[in-house]
Amino acid sequence: MGKSHNVLICVTRQRSCERLIRVGYERSKLSGGKPYVIHVAPIGENFLGNPKEGEALDYLFDISKQVGAEMTVLRSDEVVEVLSSFSEKHGIGIMVLGEPPKSQHKSNIIERLKRKLKDVEFIVVPA
Repeated sequence: MGKSHNVLICVTRQRSCERLIRVGYERSKLSGGKPYVIHVAPIGENFLGNPKEGEALDYLFDISKQVGAEMTVLRSDEVVEVLSSFSEKHGIGIMVLGEPPKSQHKSNIIERLKRKLKDVEFIVVPA
């Protein structure tokens, strides 16, 4: 089976994640793949009760629609497992993520994803 060109764009609840969607969309145009946008919210976290975070997600949904990407919001405390499963189910060959804060190097999600998804190309967009 050939390498897939579908692109998974991983976002948080911040308007600044628009830049990730734009990078992922441009990459999907180059690769001929379909862009997907995903946000994984921790279980028990009430982001709908926070107007700023809710507005940011609405904004990211709108940007996703503009570029023809389907946006999915899932709840889980196992981010690596969810992203891996989604990637396999949707034939993801390219994953776009934002650069993690310097303080998160002990359990860097990107490194864990790279170990789990060996056939996926990772694009890490600087903050």
